[in-house]
Amino acid sequence: MEQVTAISAVSVKGRARADVLKAAMLALVFGFGLVYATGFAHPNVLHNAAHDSRHALGFPCH
Repeated sequence: MEQVTAISAVSVKGRARADVLKAAMLALVFGFGLVYATGFAHPNVLHNAAHDSRHALGFPCH
């Protein structure tokens, strides 16, 4: 006799939601890290490139 194990839709939905939440948090931390690192960068070229990009996106930087 063969047994078939059914996965409930609730556990799959909960797992998918947790995966989406993990990905969103990782993207948020990565994004804040990029803004912080480029905003306080010492080389003028990197800082100016980040500064111009922030203005182009409408991000208040000063």
